[in-house]
Amino acid sequence: MKPPRLTALFAILPCLALTACGDGDRAERLKAAGPNPSLDALMRVADADAGARTFGQCLACHTIGKGELDRAGPNLHGIMGKPVAGGSLRYGYTAALERVGGRWDRATMNRWLTSPQRFAPGTKMTFPGLPDPLARADVMTYLEREGRSR
Repeated sequence: MKPPRLTALFAILPCLALTACGDGDRAERLKAAGPNPSLDALMRVADADAGARTFGQCLACHTIGKGELDRAGPNLHGIMGKPVAGGSLRYGYTAALERVGGRWDRATMNRWLTSPQRFAPGTKMTFPGLPDPLARADVMTYLEREGRSR
């Protein structure tokens, strides 16, 4: 078993690595979105490339390429617009996520990315969520872009 300090360090290393990749125009994008920006305002300034960098965290469990196999989580190619708990026909979704219902639109995905456990209590997704609303908008923009490509 790793000492607690090392475990904590390994937990934050991916975040530090993503920060090092930089988002040089983040401050400008936030300014352009206005004070207390709505999801729509954040989506207008979202950057798919920044979303791809953040999505790097997700690649441990998810694939995004068309036709790629599921991993510990479902393939997310074209997920936007698909039914919640229905994006992959091969993946075994939890009853917690199936109970949510609806489709993956921006508002629904934003709630999921904020906190999967609050969105669907009992989901097996262990990711704690993205507290940064601009990062969530960036990821959604990336998901939309990748869903149209390949």
